[in-house]
Amino acid sequence: MSNTVESDNPTLLLVVIVNYRTPGLTIDCLHSLVPEVQSLPGTRVVVSDNDSGDQSVEKIKSAIDTEGWSDWASVMPLECNGGFAFGNNAVIRPALNSTNPPPYILLLNPDTIVRPGALKLLVDFMNENPKAGIAGSRLEDPDATPQYSAFRFHTMLSEFDSGLRLGIVSKLLTRWVIAPPISEEICQTDWVAGASMIVRREVFETAGLMDEAYFMYYEEMDFCLQAKRAGWSCWYVPQSRVVHLVGQSSGVTNTKQQPKRRPQYVFDSRRRYFLKNYGWLYAALADHAWASAFALWSLRRVIQGKSSNDPPKLFADFLRNSFFLKGTALKTHKVS
Repeated sequence: MSNTVESDNPTLLLVVIVNYRTPGLTIDCLHSLVPEVQSLPGTRVVVSDNDSGDQSVEKIKSAIDTEGWSDWASVMPLECNGGFAFGNNAVIRPALNSTNPPPYILLLNPDTIVRPGALKLLVDFMNENPKAGIAGSRLEDPDATPQYSAFRFHTMLSEFDSGLRLGIVSKLLTRWVIAPPISEEICQTDWVAGASMIVRREVFETAGLMDEAYFMYYEEMDFCLQAKRAGWSCWYVPQSRVVHLVGQSSGVTNTKQQPKRRPQYVFDSRRRYFLKNYGWLYAALADHAWASAFALWSLRRVIQGKSSNDPPKLFADFLRNSFFLKGTALKTHKVS
């Protein structure tokens, strides 16, 4: 790993891209980083491959060699698919332990295209705001339509709101709604999407690495919460713009297709987040809040003849994975 992160010139920004069977997306992402690397000396990019087993490593390496990117980009093959946090930590851990660790680390999804100047804007913001620990880009569709990228922490009240889906209640619970209105200005927030998230080195040193017990989802929210508890603030920087091809890398949150049944790891991650950070009683209340609210929404939907855009068997899967049936059991979900 030392050859990947360390070089004669110190690394200012280490970009980590976790690939799992999306070599084409990853290569497109690397293409978009070329002008960023040129305008931001000291940028290094490492693609960690979560044991894709589909020639991803060979294809990405070939692109790096063919395009002449080898002076700033490299690939780290991993022995198993341990999830998002696992793939990021595999690169971040040795970088932090190197003789000259980078001051900034950027987590970047493979299903992203970086707009011109996006990385420099994040680095400049961090340089100008030394108390800021984390900052996120504005994620957007290819046509520049903004996506929700800055969020509030999940709470019992936000769970009730997301299950009930009733406008008047959402207005009453405005302070707890997970996704507030998209801001056009730089603003402080609870957490930002891990699709494009810059982290100050000292955050990892004080709050720790990302929790690898999350396979996918909730890990960046948990990480931002640990950073907040360690005294760091989190910010949304909309001038840094990144195209996010939603759900292309995971297949779970793709809004352009009919929803698929939620995979087990989504429920495992949610349960872990509440149990780890708030305890069993709060986790039970949060589960009750969502389940009762969703039951009311389902009844209202039937009465009013509304269509459902929810994943198949969502309510049954939620109940099966709730605190009331699984208790405090926590599992690490790994897929090879």
